[in-house]
Amino acid sequence: MSRVRTDAHLRVHFTGGRWLEGPSYSAQGRYVLFSDIPNDRTLRLDGMSGAVTVFDQPSRFANGRTHDPVGRLVTCLHGDRAVVRREHDGSEVVIASSYRGGRLNSPNDVVVSAAGEIWFTDPTYGIVSDYEGHEAVPDQDLCGLYRWTEGSADPVLVSGGFAQPNGLAFGAAERVLYVVDSERDTISALDPGADDVMSTGRTLVRDGRGFDGIRVDSAGRIWAATRDGVSCFDDEGVELLRIDVPEPVSNLEFGGVQRNILFLTATTSLYSLRTSVRGRG
Repeated sequence: MSRVRTDAHLRVHFTGGRWLEGPSYSAQGRYVLFSDIPNDRTLRLDGMSGAVTVFDQPSRFANGRTHDPVGRLVTCLHGDRAVVRREHDGSEVVIASSYRGGRLNSPNDVVVSAAGEIWFTDPTYGIVSDYEGHEAVPDQDLCGLYRWTEGSADPVLVSGGFAQPNGLAFGAAERVLYVVDSERDTISALDPGADDVMSTGRTLVRDGRGFDGIRVDSAGRIWAATRDGVSCFDDEGVELLRIDVPEPVSNLEFGGVQRNILFLTATTSLYSLRTSVRGRG
């Protein structure tokens, strides 16, 4: 793999949040959406003007989000305990809100495959208190990784073996799905086609660094948000680069016209830095 380079200094786009999360870049609109979960709002960074405005408030304690292959916005809502999709006409479709008759915990992060399947994690962070959602007793007896296919009434449980599944990212050609377990502080490599619902795949990184959101670049490297900043690993879990950030980083996203600008949600602030790599398309 070629050497990874980044800007020497972070650019600050916004500060003043409580706990920022869930960045997603819209290639069509050239903007970044990100969550300020405790303040129950979604913010929007305009990629052309640099202005940050309120996109949605109340946001139903929105957390992770992504744009699918045709540009529709898919969002995890702690408040509604659901995953929803915004269609091109502005209407909203509930993708998943229950499993086997019980409400989901609090969907956290989401990715969409090239075929349009929606994969999401469902830890309990949004129901343990009223800080990031609404305190509630879980209906589910596990914290699952789920997959939803167009036309399905309910999602399929892919894995129930994680303690608190969190960040998600597909690897090269979608042959591997990387999953963060924030309670165990690990990044695992899971076979998307595995049929063992208690499998957590192969533990790739076990570092005690407070892993949260992850992204993968076009060369298959894994970029992970940590309590100290950002770490970049190769596909065998070897650390290639570490970037110190003034605040704990919750999540990250590649954006910009060339997909080479790394946006970071870090507690109260949204940062970015230009890199020598491109995010996975």
